[in-house]
Amino acid sequence: MPPHRTPPPGRPVRRTRLGALALATVCTLLATPAAAAPAGSRAPDAHCAGRARLQVPGAAHQRADCLDELTTAGTVASGHTDPADYAGLTPKALPTPAGVPGIQIDGYFPDTSAGNTNHGWHHDSQFVLRLPDHWNGGLVVAGTPGNREQYANDRAIADWVLARGYAYAATDKGNTGTAFYRDGRRPGDAIAEWNTRLTQLTRAARTVVTQRYHRPPARTLATGISNGGYLVRWQLEHHPELYDGGVDWEGTLWRTDGPNPLTFLPAALRHYPVWAAGGPGATEAAAALHRAGFPAGSAFLWPYHHQVYWDLTQRIYREELDPGYDGDAEAGTPFCTPGTPACDADYAYPARPDAVRRAVGRIALTGRIGKPLITLQGTLDVLLPISVDSDVYAGMVHRAGRGSLLRYYRIEDGTHTDSLADAFPDRLRPMVPCHRSAFTALERWIAGAGRPPADRTVARPAGADPAELLAECPLR
Repeated sequence: MPPHRTPPPGRPVRRTRLGALALATVCTLLATPAAAAPAGSRAPDAHCAGRARLQVPGAAHQRADCLDELTTAGTVASGHTDPADYAGLTPKALPTPAGVPGIQIDGYFPDTSAGNTNHGWHHDSQFVLRLPDHWNGGLVVAGTPGNREQYANDRAIADWVLARGYAYAATDKGNTGTAFYRDGRRPGDAIAEWNTRLTQLTRAARTVVTQRYHRPPARTLATGISNGGYLVRWQLEHHPELYDGGVDWEGTLWRTDGPNPLTFLPAALRHYPVWAAGGPGATEAAAALHRAGFPAGSAFLWPYHHQVYWDLTQRIYREELDPGYDGDAEAGTPFCTPGTPACDADYAYPARPDAVRRAVGRIALTGRIGKPLITLQGTLDVLLPISVDSDVYAGMVHRAGRGSLLRYYRIEDGTHTDSLADAFPDRLRPMVPCHRSAFTALERWIAGAGRPPADRTVARPAGADPAELLAECPLR
């Protein structure tokens, strides 16, 4: 769940306002809406002339532009992406491919929420489809990490797959911003909509690809980061007929009986301040954080995650799934100390009413995947610690009898947000090249050209410098 976004005024309100301190915490993550005018689009040539015939099934609104460049090498200047939407998700030195002309379709499906302000539409369930002139026969579909919008994967995923010839489609998941929990009538509705929206987009994108290239995609692959990785897992469990496989990059794990974020994040909020203060309680506080799942050797990442991630993530996801915990308040009290009434540092998921587990059950994973899946996660992930996330999900897949469809790679010294590898180049490695290795391994797997390596921890190469770590990540 990388950085969350704050919605504009006017969002339908399910409960009272988010606390001012929470808004201040994330104010630097606000996005500038993408330009509404199709700047940088070119006059249609013979190949793009048919774009007026492309119709996204079910869309309430769409706009198709013929672009000289579909990657961020061109879409930043043309206003066909939003750099604030992917800020902080990739290393600063990640190369940007270029030379991918084609058609981009922006639009939205019918929806009642209005947090997404891109293009001045003030409408959720926005999507983007990119159709390169030189198509390799495949389609990649993605949901976004955190509560970001449809352009969040543009640097980490879309640029690379477009340069390899894939058509690409992404959705904002149907609700955006740090008050996403205001969407829906029942606890869990907002997250449940994420799954519905990715299914909807996949079906629509397959149709548009067929319109554009006069044949359906030969392969449809799902991929995503964090909450986007959760969507990959859920889609392959519930709609395997739509996909040939998927790559799950540190997907969020929701389980009715835990672990889930509501079981380990409160421990971080309780024990981190004691550890940070030093003194006689610090050693036991660190031990408590480790028992909750936060990995050994990750303490250098705790201050940043306490400031940016843990508190906000706990409160807004708890508000979505257990709004009654803090009564009429909305998303609790930011950075409260234990003992404060309704403090999320004191939240105890096992003690909550059965209705809370039913809400989680509506979005829970089972492990019963129906198509090949490659999962990867960093061993130093301290937002979704690996021992209470992907380690557990891999076990679920095997217990469900679907182990032959899974490959699981633990990436040594990877963490949840790749930009942190720039801040700690001697301690962290970026995950993006490992995702690309996993993606190409999936391609070979579904093509019958060789099975991926067995599950393993992918060691950080001894002596490798940051440039080498960004260039490759062999899974063998």
